Amino acid sequence: MQVKDLLVSAPGKAILHGEHAVVHGKVALAVSLNLRTYLRLKGTTAGNVCINLPNIDTFLCWDLSELKQLIPYCCGKREEVKRLDAELVKRLREFVGVTNGNLDTCNMATLAFLYIYLSVFGSGELPSLTVTVWSELPTGAGLGSSAAYSVCLSAALLCASGSIPAPLKEWDHTARWCQADLEQINSWAFQGETIIHGNPSGVDNAVGTWGGMLRFLAGKIIPLSRVPLLRILLTNTKVPRSTKVLVAGVKDKINKFPSIMNPVLDSVDAVSCTCEKVLSEMTCEPITGEHYNILEELIDINQHHLNVMGVGHPSLDTLCRVTLTKGLHSKLTGAGGGGCGITLLRPETDSSVVQTTVQDLKDCGFDCWETSIGGPGVQQHSPLSVKEEVLEILNRY
Repeated sequence: MQVKDLLVSAPGKAILHGEHAVVHGKVALAVSLNLRTYLRLKGTTAGNVCINLPNIDTFLCWDLSELKQLIPYCCGKREEVKRLDAELVKRLREFVGVTNGNLDTCNMATLAFLYIYLSVFGSGELPSLTVTVWSELPTGAGLGSSAAYSVCLSAALLCASGSIPAPLKEWDHTARWCQADLEQINSWAFQGETIIHGNPSGVDNAVGTWGGMLRFLAGKIIPLSRVPLLRILLTNTKVPRSTKVLVAGVKDKINKFPSIMNPVLDSVDAVSCTCEKVLSEMTCEPITGEHYNILEELIDINQHHLNVMGVGHPSLDTLCRVTLTKGLHSKLTGAGGGGCGITLLRPETDSSVVQTTVQDLKDCGFDCWETSIGGPGVQQHSPLSVKEEVLEILNRY
């Protein structure tokens, strides 16, 4: 079986508002980041399956004869997937050699790839192919890099297997799948995320699939139909943190001071809902400076709330202070305690201001990118639509 070459990408994600409050039944808004993960799938006649991950210096190959021995543990071709196949995961862990639970980034990426590959192709002939994945996203920074990877894998392998059609027409530069196909991509990507994270919320893979902005409340994920594209600075303080510890700390504080903390959670919920309303207005009426004034105020209010919850950090205070000297407003995104922050850029913000701010943040030891939020979800590309430096990396292998 010879598969056609494919080039796909999916975005990372940031939490705009609602961090930590979402765990307690409040609204969170997640947005796509225009920092993307790219995947190139090439059909070969080499009789093997290879995956190349240049971000983590990993190149792995398996003979098809080895992988065929795992097919009895697959349930065949399953377009509709609901639950992870525990038996297949167990066999793959043995196959990859990670039965002791040592799941580093490479092992997790490998397991997710092999699981989706075998599940999608398991009922027919296994194709010989090489998959190369390269990402603009830093790993382990809470920006949805693993979900973007899983979404790309799902889209490419489902297309290659014929489970969903390739949407790109001859004259297109980029194309997106229909709603039913996106549902299927998202379902398989969630399986990949489950292998990598154990018990994911589903928000990250949903953002990678649909893009734009998603409203998350009580386990329900609702894609919002239209959102404006907003320019931001994304800053990684590079301060490591444990999401589990931070979430537990907020819970302890709520239990200790319920009459103080519950109104804070209600206020964060109101911030999320007000932000959603303003962004909706910005798509159906002329965008004004007042829209941006409100977005900036909401950022400041929410950052103070997050500090009250105990998930701030001196590095994030530095980010807020440095950007405020340039008239820019910042907040943490994700779990807090370090990690990443976002800074809103107004349309009139001069490029010289942006450049000096980026340099000031880099001088603090942070990584910083100018990007945007609210862009498209998973896409198929023609090579013409992909930046030359990205193509060069993907074509190297």
